[in-house]
Amino acid sequence: MALPPRPGGPLETCLKRAISIIVTLALLAWLASDQRWKMVGDAFASITPGAFVAVAAALFVTYVLRALRVCDEFRGDVNGRFGAVLRVILIHNAMINIVPFRGGETAFPILLRQVFGVPIVRASASLLWFRLQDAFVVGVLACLVWPGLHPALRAAGITVLIAAAWYLPRWARAPHNWTAGGRIVSKLGKLRDIFTEATGRSRYGWWWTMANWALKLGVQGWLLAMLLDTSFQTAFPGAVGAEAAAILPVQGVAGFGTYEAGAAAALLYSGIAMKDGLQAALALHLFILCSAVATGAIAWLFPSKSTLPETPAAGPARK
Repeated sequence: MALPPRPGGPLETCLKRAISIIVTLALLAWLASDQRWKMVGDAFASITPGAFVAVAAALFVTYVLRALRVCDEFRGDVNGRFGAVLRVILIHNAMINIVPFRGGETAFPILLRQVFGVPIVRASASLLWFRLQDAFVVGVLACLVWPGLHPALRAAGITVLIAAAWYLPRWARAPHNWTAGGRIVSKLGKLRDIFTEATGRSRYGWWWTMANWALKLGVQGWLLAMLLDTSFQTAFPGAVGAEAAAILPVQGVAGFGTYEAGAAAALLYSGIAMKDGLQAALALHLFILCSAVATGAIAWLFPSKSTLPETPAAGPARK
């Protein structure tokens, strides 16, 4: 999963959305030429049904790991209702994949508020920390496996990312007098305090994050290797590159375009032609999208009981 977009002015937001649409349309135009859609379908034809089932099952386990991370983070609020947490994760994951411009991220705090009564600001701060943890883990993996990277740059990148991941929570917990400043500074101080709480609430957050990404990228690399008819070692950097592209400030609609470009760029260093890399990455992206939408739709059919008290209607309307 990717970082939520950084807030910006209306002009900046419109510019990012315009670029996102252009990136996505460029991918669709490329696919429309030379019957490339047929080539994407042919890539799936070489994979056995058993392999599809295994990949789908492994992806579902990653959803379970994310739900366990949320249960750990909000253990005082969910009260062991793992099924309800898993439903939130499945719907949130589907919304991320289908709602343009990362708008699906809002589903997480809204659903936690509706189902468990968690304040939206608190849930949003935890979601930000989740995304930062995701970015740090994927970034370290990218430095480890990116083809052709100089060993010195590889070591420097890993060191910087680990140091930043270690320092950020400690910076947030450090004493500060932001709340004593002006109106804007005071609000930033309150947000910093909420973020501080989010970074220290989870007991095993880093372990859940690493387990999730190890399995998710492993199964994506396996499927990509089957699509390209190559080795796992060759395909795995492509899976990492696809997820690392999600950190970019500008994304294609539903991730289309940037996801494929990130995978193809990494595969290019492994000797895979750009055309083949884009086609295989698109097939992988479509499979992940279908998995997310299918599980999210199933979860939507089973509503969770809310812990929020119902608001009684007044007078005759109650009857």
